[in-house]
Amino acid sequence: MGASTPTLPVTGPVLLFDGECGLCHRCVRLLLRLDRRGLLRFAPLQSPAAQAYLRAQGLPVADFDSLVFVADWAAATPPRLRTDGVLAALRLCPGTGRMLAAVLGLVPGRWRDAGYRLIARWRYRIFGEWRPRPLARPEWAERFFA
Repeated sequence: MGASTPTLPVTGPVLLFDGECGLCHRCVRLLLRLDRRGLLRFAPLQSPAAQAYLRAQGLPVADFDSLVFVADWAAATPPRLRTDGVLAALRLCPGTGRMLAAVLGLVPGRWRDAGYRLIARWRYRIFGEWRPRPLARPEWAERFFA
């Protein structure tokens, strides 16, 4: 899933993810399907835009084990990390996305994040590195930036 430069300035919610992780890309593709309104934008944590955001927020620029959700990219809002970021992204998706967020939100944050860290530790062994493949819908490519 190659990152492209958007034709318009990026605004609204952005999800930063590990661009080399097979599991992360699968999660992004699920969010693309769930986000029928097309609100979410995506960028790999390794991209120049994400690296600049991480530096500006005082976050590590070499730790790709944490998903980062930015509610408003244009305003550089404070990030939500790990499962809080997942829940924030899912809440933007009508129907199934909101339902998943409601169910996952019942689990205490410490437990969710412990499970997230465990999966993050094993994700490359289980899901491997991402091998680029075409998106199901070509218009989804516009929602990625670097």
